[in-house]
Amino acid sequence: MESIRYLALGDSYTIGTGLEDEAQNFPSLLARRLKDETGIDVTLVNLGVNGYTTTDVIREELPVARNARPELVSILIGANDIVQGSDEAGYRDRLQQIYRAIKELGVPWARVLAISIPDFSALPGAAPFGSPSDLRARVDAFNDIAEKEAASRPFLFLDITSISREANRGDGWLAADGLHPGPAQHQAFGDHIWHKIAPTWRTVVLRRFSPAARGAVEIAVEEAKAQRAQHVGSEHLLMGLLKLEGVVHRRVL
Repeated sequence: MESIRYLALGDSYTIGTGLEDEAQNFPSLLARRLKDETGIDVTLVNLGVNGYTTTDVIREELPVARNARPELVSILIGANDIVQGSDEAGYRDRLQQIYRAIKELGVPWARVLAISIPDFSALPGAAPFGSPSDLRARVDAFNDIAEKEAASRPFLFLDITSISREANRGDGWLAADGLHPGPAQHQAFGDHIWHKIAPTWRTVVLRRFSPAARGAVEIAVEEAKAQRAQHVGSEHLLMGLLKLEGVVHRRVL
């Protein structure tokens, strides 16, 4: 069966600058969770580059994205626009270009994830970029722009800024550079994001099934929801088969 195609756009937060292994970044964690829960391989195309701004994404990442044929997309960009002194209007204009280009990829809007900029203002490595109070205010302002622009598409917008503002949880929370998230923080990002997107991103597998199979799975999902189950199990799939009209296996069962 063809693998699921997941495209991740962004900067150092997306690629995982400061991690010993890129497999620890949050897009890789999401891809692994999706594979574990669906049983289908996930091909992750992670275009994130340390230091990239919205201008870089437009120039370097979007041309590649157009040829990637993604079924799932995430975008996290803006920290370096803040660091380089971009004004809010310029950031909004460039983000609108990026969001328009993502929408043109033809990915269903519910499978496009816009992610907030983590707050780096109080970290030791952020000292050269401005005072903590000014940086924090700009992070909030840029995230407000990103959230409003995402809602107008409408893409799902998820806040991980609040996680980045939590007290240092100890080993692995920060990278050695004192500026980027460590593996524990990426894990926290991934867990939070997965909890929000799992029901929608799991349904990407339905495109690989026949109409009858899709119908059975859709009924199974509704059965699982009705029973407040955490996962779609074999008992829900059986109910999906039994309730599906006009197919041979229903008569056999």
